[in-house]
Amino acid sequence: MNQFDRRSFLATTAGAALLTAAPALAQTGGQAGSEDAKLRAMLDRIYEAQIDESPRRATSLGLDKGARAALKSQLDDNSLDARAKRLERTRARMQQLQTVDRVKLSAASKIDLDVVLYGQEQSVRSADKWKFGDTGGNFRPYVISQQTGAYQEVPDFLDSSHRVADADDAEAYLSRLSAFARVMDQDLDRQRHDVALGAIPAAFICDLSVGQMRALRDQPAGKTILVTSIVKKAKTANLDGDWEGRASKIVEAEVFPALDRQIAAMTALKAKAQPNAGAWALPNGDAYYADAVKASTTTDYTPEQVHQLGRDQVAEIGGRLDAILKKQGLTQGTVGVRLVALNNRPDQVFANTDEGRAEILKLLNDHIVEVYKLLPNDFRTLPKAKVEVRRVPVFIQDGAANGYYNGAAPDGSRPAVFNINLKEVSDWPRYNLWTLAHHETIPGHHLQIALSQESTQMPKIRRNGGGYSAFVEGWALYAEQLAQEMGANDFDPLGEAGYLQSLLFRAARLVTDTGIHSKRWTREQATQYMVDTIGNTKTRAQREVERYFAGPGQANSYKVGHTVWMKVRDEAKAKLGPKFDLKAYHDAVLLSGAMPLTVLQRHVSEWIATQA
Repeated sequence: MNQFDRRSFLATTAGAALLTAAPALAQTGGQAGSEDAKLRAMLDRIYEAQIDESPRRATSLGLDKGARAALKSQLDDNSLDARAKRLERTRARMQQLQTVDRVKLSAASKIDLDVVLYGQEQSVRSADKWKFGDTGGNFRPYVISQQTGAYQEVPDFLDSSHRVADADDAEAYLSRLSAFARVMDQDLDRQRHDVALGAIPAAFICDLSVGQMRALRDQPAGKTILVTSIVKKAKTANLDGDWEGRASKIVEAEVFPALDRQIAAMTALKAKAQPNAGAWALPNGDAYYADAVKASTTTDYTPEQVHQLGRDQVAEIGGRLDAILKKQGLTQGTVGVRLVALNNRPDQVFANTDEGRAEILKLLNDHIVEVYKLLPNDFRTLPKAKVEVRRVPVFIQDGAANGYYNGAAPDGSRPAVFNINLKEVSDWPRYNLWTLAHHETIPGHHLQIALSQESTQMPKIRRNGGGYSAFVEGWALYAEQLAQEMGANDFDPLGEAGYLQSLLFRAARLVTDTGIHSKRWTREQATQYMVDTIGNTKTRAQREVERYFAGPGQANSYKVGHTVWMKVRDEAKAKLGPKFDLKAYHDAVLLSGAMPLTVLQRHVSEWIATQA
């Protein structure tokens, strides 16, 4: 999520310059001014320090080698003390960036400063104000939930990101396996600290977390992904040694006891939990949620404004779907009811078997190949890294999102992957798959993130492609619309319906997230709204709703982001008229990396001025 994992590292600062159709930072390639050089050196130092401070990030970026080889044996220190020290380092970096004389910077370097400083200032401001959870980007109020915590992040990280080419790498894996127990205990310490402050999740979050912990705990050590992964990697690398026995011993003696402590703690916490506690139940909860909305959307929208935006867009998109469904002979009932009927039509349903799941994966991977052929019509610059679709690991599928993208390693050692949650194949009717691929791969997340990762012009701190959820997720929704405009759905008579249902889903998210956290909707109420509005199965809708309870505000970033992305493109088209070049526009915004939406709007306006 370099596997630059969006789930784990979305809070890191990232951004880019946006001024001309060529890579904006090419303007500063020669470091035209001393203040530009000062800023670039400062940004590079911050980046290098951040890598040194995060062993997991170093591995994800393929940088745990050479002078950083020792990091391969470590996991991030997430103790209360370590986090406090990281905050002070961030504060010092923020203050250092504030010494840069912005007036003396080139236009491109001004964007560098604006974007990185925005992230640093938000991190410090939020951490000073809110003493529980994580607030370095998208807010996550609970250290341990079905979507947060080392217990569910580290096994996936070790399996997907820790490379084993020789015996030293395998020994490093075992060291990290031992550190896993320690990191889980750090999470537990932080959770106790936060619970004392009043940050208590809904009761069902406790249940979901315990369920996932038991999925790892209630099996022989040798059968866990923690052991089978190192065995498989050692075999592939032709390494001798009792890797299975040694790893199993660590899991039995260290990891399982740490899991037992977390299971006991989450079970006890449930007794204190309310059944439907949203952000409103947190200390100063209404203010917390208002800040979470601003952090996720990088706008000044209030929860009430987001809620109304969602209501308006649900009505507008629903009207467009109504016309399409009527043409399909689906005339009775609400749009949601008719979408349910469409989802269950025999030609849209996959077998709930391994063969059915394999068919879904093949359809998605084959479709990506076809979409690649269309991209040159609208894009001058395409990423070198390819992307493939895989299944979400079974051991985390109960609490995982319906899908997520993991970027490729910059050193080429690992491809980009879109992971789809196939726990319930009924969640994925055939006509939904094409837009799903567009969002997560091309021209969505993969195209945007891979171009940033492969940039040789942007400062390293801003090449990861993540950060600023509203930019990243807004682009992915814009990409869905662009794919429809490109004709990527034309082969399927229901392709446009799948695209519109996706937009409707994201608009409904605005209503649901604000409904939960600002209007005190229950899990059942929120789930039923999603089912009634967009026609999702109850299991898929409930998994989404449970995600919103665990991460207040983040779900709003998608449709708010899309709204702003369309606003700035429409502004450019209106002002430039026949001079508007879509390929040039895409280069301008994509080769510039992620940024807050407020920065995006300002600098698209500046780009327009250079083209007029």
